Amino acid sequence: MPPPGPMVTVVALCHNHEPFLREALDSVLAQTYPHLEVWLVDDASTDGSPAILREYAAAHPAWHLLLLPENVGNCRAFNRAFGQSTGEFVVDFATDDVLLPDRLARQVAQFGALDASYGVVYSNAEHIDEQGNLLGRHYYPGAPAHLRPASGWVLADVLARFFISTPTMLMRRVCLAALGGYDEALAYEDFDFWVRAARDWQFGYLDAVTTRKRKHPRAMSARAYRAHDPYLTSTIRVCEKALALVRTPAERAALAVRLRWELRHAARRHRAAEAGALFALLRQVARPTPLDWALAIWSRALAGLVGWRP
Repeated sequence: MPPPGPMVTVVALCHNHEPFLREALDSVLAQTYPHLEVWLVDDASTDGSPAILREYAAAHPAWHLLLLPENVGNCRAFNRAFGQSTGEFVVDFATDDVLLPDRLARQVAQFGALDASYGVVYSNAEHIDEQGNLLGRHYYPGAPAHLRPASGWVLADVLARFFISTPTMLMRRVCLAALGGYDEALAYEDFDFWVRAARDWQFGYLDAVTTRKRKHPRAMSARAYRAHDPYLTSTIRVCEKALALVRTPAERAALAVRLRWELRHAARRHRAAEAGALFALLRQVARPTPLDWALAIWSRALAGLVGWRP
């Protein structure tokens, strides 16, 4: 019998991941950590994924299977399983990625060395292509400061820059539950979770590669900022939440960095309405620069918007 340890819930989220699904699920089976609760969730795939999930669920009767009849998006699909799960720690596992065998054992051990104020442990990751070929790593030694991982109270860090490899996160259940799970009104989950969690919980970094993150054209991150994609609208909503959460000058300055970055992307992609919303938020956080004004006015003129005044 394995020694007692905290239960880890793995929510394996699938939407049209047929080419990658067996490798992903086999990586769950290969975990050296024995105390796992596995939920297989299919978000209305139109390929052969449901048949593969049924096969694995039949071979492993302790696993739970949720085949959703309609596509509800990552946040809602994850919450369906999270609300029924019981693990002390939770992994949001996209089934186009791969877990390395000792991932959960190492992350649970890391949590054991930290106090109860830590809500997240994350790590380094390898990036792979559709065929599984290595593309690189998320972090490299000696990287510039804005690319380095941060630990502790990281709200200003998560506002100002992207540094967490989302698939590597192990979350404490009470942290995620205190937030009410993922915000189902959003198109994606990670930035919102980081901001809301980092207000009240510390983040710990495990300096090890634990996950292989797959890069491919169908991934959600590859669609960000395209015309009519809801990603940018969700980001604005998260920034609105952040405005209510920031307390220190450093946090407000970090939010201004984020808003300027998103404003530039919105203007470059001709997302005029979103540029206007971002500029309005920026004015509540910091004094706009001449470039900020120029981008806002240019976006308004390009779209011919009536009634919006920077």
